[in-house]
Amino acid sequence: MADVNRGNRPLSPHLQIYKPHILMVSSILIRISGNGLTVGIILVLWWLLAAAAGPEAYEANMAWLTKWWLAKLVWFGLIWALWYHMLGGIRHLIWDEAVGLELETAEKLGWGIVIGSVVGAVLTSIILLIV
Repeated sequence: MADVNRGNRPLSPHLQIYKPHILMVSSILIRISGNGLTVGIILVLWWLLAAAAGPEAYEANMAWLTKWWLAKLVWFGLIWALWYHMLGGIRHLIWDEAVGLELETAEKLGWGIVIGSVVGAVLTSIILLIV
């Protein structure tokens, strides 16, 4: 085998070499939002269990889930994660049809997901506050 000096090189390219771009960040955020939605499922299950447990448990649960400022921030994050993950899935459906794979179009789709998820989360939160 050839004598290769591997001591001075990293094992694989890392963040010191690659400059983050929208497609890289989008891929990472898809994974983060998917994991965050697991937290949302747990909160919804907690809410359903409290509703099944009776009025006292439900009131205690609703006080924590709706009146505490940190809980409202968590709910907004979960709404954003749902929008982001859904729009990312739609982007992948578009890519499955071999459409939008050019670099410029893919970057526009990446920015579209970011902007669309923020707008969707804000509009959804406003609608939920009104209703």
